[in-house]
Amino acid sequence: MDNDALFTPEIQGTINKYYPYLLEVRKRLLFVASMFIIAGLVGFFYYERIVTILLNLLDVPGVNVVFTSPFQFFTLAVNSGILVGMAIMLPLAYIQLMSFLKPALKRKEYKLIIGLVPLSIILFTVGFLFGIIIMRFIITIFYEKSVELNIGNFLDISLLLSKIVMTGVLMGVAFQFPIIMTLLMRLKVVRYKHFSSQRFLAYALALVFAAFLPPTDILSLVLLTLPLILLFELTLFLNKVILKSHLIEYDEDDGK
Repeated sequence: MDNDALFTPEIQGTINKYYPYLLEVRKRLLFVASMFIIAGLVGFFYYERIVTILLNLLDVPGVNVVFTSPFQFFTLAVNSGILVGMAIMLPLAYIQLMSFLKPALKRKEYKLIIGLVPLSIILFTVGFLFGIIIMRFIITIFYEKSVELNIGNFLDISLLLSKIVMTGVLMGVAFQFPIIMTLLMRLKVVRYKHFSSQRFLAYALALVFAAFLPPTDILSLVLLTLPLILLFELTLFLNKVILKSHLIEYDEDDGK
């Protein structure tokens, strides 16, 4: 049976219209997935160097990091592969997305999005390092308390590194919201005054987000929440004083 007979002319016309775009999306997804696998394999086979780098970033003398299972070597290799794969995949996915959307964007909109890419990378790096610094701070407190109480300290290496990487990556992602806020305002999707009027909701969301991160003490919660709140206020300030986003005129059918 002819496949065309299964659809009405309207449906078949829609399929024919969007089919080339679907093929393009598939091609780009396969490319990104392939690069993730290749980078992941590199991270898998060079996991020792990656683990060493992460432990050197912590550099907390006196803390005993140990293996608790013979299978943790494989777990560390897999986690290292995922970390390297994600580090390579995310920027590639962003580039592929922008390349795909470029024909549908105005020249000014495209230049705005591309112009924010370096800042996005910087913010992710700062957020990632900040998360690691907080984890190092927590481990230092743990060590000092164990010494005061004359209690030995042993940290499972897989659990430790997974929490460090998770905290760093999630903070790096959280540090992207100034980029998202700026794009939404500049592209006339959300008004400046809407963000400004919802600041207490933003504070609450920052607090909830920080509460789900691996550090579970009150001090860490405060330290992880404060930079998100400060970034929110700084984004509003820069959009008002420098970018003048609050002066953008909206048409009646634009987003509120």
